[in-house]
Amino acid sequence: MLEIISWIALGIGFISFIVVLADVIKHPQMMAVMNIVWPINSLFFGPINIWAYYKWGRIKAKNLDNEDNRGTAAMNFMSTSHCSSGCAFGDIIGVPIVAITGITIAGAAIYAHFAVEFVLAYLFGIIFQFFAIYPMNKDKGIFENFKDSIKADSLSLIAFEVGMFGWMAIVHFLLFTNPPTPADPSFWFMMQIALILGFITSYPANSWLVRKGIKEAM
Repeated sequence: MLEIISWIALGIGFISFIVVLADVIKHPQMMAVMNIVWPINSLFFGPINIWAYYKWGRIKAKNLDNEDNRGTAAMNFMSTSHCSSGCAFGDIIGVPIVAITGITIAGAAIYAHFAVEFVLAYLFGIIFQFFAIYPMNKDKGIFENFKDSIKADSLSLIAFEVGMFGWMAIVHFLLFTNPPTPADPSFWFMMQIALILGFITSYPANSWLVRKGIKEAM
């Protein structure tokens, strides 16, 4: 039953990814990095992300004349989405790296997953943030914008990984006698849940960063 549910959830995520990707290709975002952000988040948020994209994301399409009526909550959601997509991208590509190489830490693959995925999530999170900040502040130069990206996203990235890794630890140590591996659909279903929880745990951090002016509202 879990395998069936997992395939259904993964299928919904993939279909949602295609729906949003097709639309951002047709209606590119003003901020180029958001063309990547919206489809990635569909992989784990599914129809919720489609709804958010059509309600708030499409407002910023280059070739559509829409009134920007987004409130604070919507902008905080988008800022968290932007943060989450970079983390998710790093986490998703980190899984096969650990699986293929067979890396372990203290004899356990899960600790290697945490280490590799954290490094990649942090790296891609900062890169995604840089490409949001740099186009608006080119006069400051690459180095200063890169420093601002680290300052703007470090707290929210760590908060995201706390939620995600916390769930994966529960899955590995408590929910399963034999934890699923990356070859199992249930592993990726658990990852979808983990990424959603990461979004939830990073939302307060993103809201605080935006409110304090440390991070730009998306």
